[in-house]
Amino acid sequence: IIRPEHTFIGVSVATKWKALANIAEKAAIAFHVEERKILQALESRESLGSTGIGNGVAVPHAVVEGLIHPRGLLVRFARPLDFGAVDDVPTDIAFALLFGEANRGEYLNVLAAIARQLQAPGVLAAMRKARTVEELYSDFLADSRL
Repeated sequence: IIRPEHTFIGVSVATKWKALANIAEKAAIAFHVEERKILQALESRESLGSTGIGNGVAVPHAVVEGLIHPRGLLVRFARPLDFGAVDDVPTDIAFALLFGEANRGEYLNVLAAIARQLQAPGVLAAMRKARTVEELYSDFLADSRL
């Protein structure tokens, strides 16, 4: 779902809403879906409640019309931002997950896989120290099925 070319490091945004806009822009280019559709879906989901899962991590996700396969982006922000996370820790890492209507049920499986990877000792610390996209990707996703 997340590929090396869909991994970004040092993304500079000031708010979670600007983060969602930035994610929508990147996803539109990567997945050939209208940016407006992606942004509306992400904003609608976020308005239901924060996708900040804690420990500096957010998982913005949405069903997006026009997507056939689940897709994702991994983003590390230049500076942590307030995502309204459950533990009030500012977010510096986001896993943006986009699903088509037919894949709606897959979200929980993907979220569980992300949670398992993040629980591995040292993974988050390594992701935060990564200097390149390649390091960030390999620190988290190299041995994963995401």
